[in-house]
Amino acid sequence: MDENKKTLDASYFNNLYTQNQDPWNFEESEYERKKYDQTMLFLPDGVYASGFEIGCSNGLLSSMLRQRCQKLLAVDSSTIAVANAQKRLAEYSNVTVREMEIPNDFPDEKFDLILLSEVGYFLSEADLLAAREKINGALLPGGKLLLVHWTPLVDEFPLTGDQVHEIFINTSGDEMSKPLIHLKNQTEPQYRMDLFQRR
Repeated sequence: MDENKKTLDASYFNNLYTQNQDPWNFEESEYERKKYDQTMLFLPDGVYASGFEIGCSNGLLSSMLRQRCQKLLAVDSSTIAVANAQKRLAEYSNVTVREMEIPNDFPDEKFDLILLSEVGYFLSEADLLAAREKINGALLPGGKLLLVHWTPLVDEFPLTGDQVHEIFINTSGDEMSKPLIHLKNQTEPQYRMDLFQRR
């Protein structure tokens, strides 16, 4: 890990969205569609009382996730992405979309599902560690945490997807002092998913 690399902040993402409203081609990408389908299949438990999606972008995955949550809070650091997600999700009364820059901003609520998908590697190690503590603190006992990240190296990102997942795996285990239990992993050629449960 390169400790000199800083978190990619809201201005970075607003610049991306200014140039292209769908900078990762979420709307058309076959890769993204298959990954979203796998993400939903990976989640256990049917319906969750309260879900929290960190990094909702344009709200495409949120529109699938809201079917599994009685209430869903979806957040993003980009003003443009939040506006796009709010338009997409406006008809769904169980979804709230907010502008929030994790870890400096964090909701006060407790959740039985938190999804961190394709976001963790934008944070510096220090900011991801801070986010991890807040995420663990926001999960209800028995609540699920799902991580999904692209694993190939991207030079401008502070972390790799594998490094993000290992940082959370470090707080999981059989010992009662560990806040998370690591339930399962799925590794694909270009991404991985890890599911945890709050002790």
